[in-house]
Amino acid sequence: MFVDKAATGCISKPPEETTLMIKAKLMTAALLAAGLTLSANVGAADKPVGITPNMMDAEVVHDGKKVKISRNQNDKNTVNAAFAKTSRPCPPFCIQPSTLAPGVETIGEIEVIGYLQKMADGDNTILVIDSRTPDWVKKGTIPGAMNIPWTKLNPAKGADPISIMEIMEKEFNVTESEGLLNFSEAKTLVLFCNGMWCGQSPNNINNLLKFGYPAHKIKWYRGGMQDWEILGLSTVAGS
Repeated sequence: MFVDKAATGCISKPPEETTLMIKAKLMTAALLAAGLTLSANVGAADKPVGITPNMMDAEVVHDGKKVKISRNQNDKNTVNAAFAKTSRPCPPFCIQPSTLAPGVETIGEIEVIGYLQKMADGDNTILVIDSRTPDWVKKGTIPGAMNIPWTKLNPAKGADPISIMEIMEKEFNVTESEGLLNFSEAKTLVLFCNGMWCGQSPNNINNLLKFGYPAHKIKWYRGGMQDWEILGLSTVAGS
């Protein structure tokens, strides 16, 4: 005997949320297959915020401890208020040129991270330098960077030749013999400060060039902390 199940109400209708649940499971599986997970700060409909398509984070070393550099995962996050100001009196806060000096390479965030990774892997021929004064560094710096304030390499600010030479020898691997400086084993220096309006790293670089430091061993991160903060990249409190 034929029974009309529709007439008797015996047909079970799938719950309305079934399709959504299946889509959610498929999305989670796809993320897991790609080696990604959803952060607590990322909505289910959002994508993780990577550094590049192939790099979610980068492990570096700061003060002897491993630190991961990543971007803020909250896509509603806004820039640090300290770097939100667009206009500062010029001079001294004038816009810096894109090329600081012949032979000195201007680089961006990916290159800075690359140098930091090499340092973390044991490359002792590189040094990333925060050229700002300590009061700024305490508010946050790039993980892996060493603070050498611009005043420490500036004779006009009271830096004496002996102190400058100590920094050159101890930190930069420069040697001296009978008053002559030898840069053959000098480190590649990556310098930055507060941003494209900041003159502290340019001051350090220009003084290094006056001392005879090879231009090809100097890299300048022009965007500095302002661009670093705008991109939501990790910072650490400086000592």
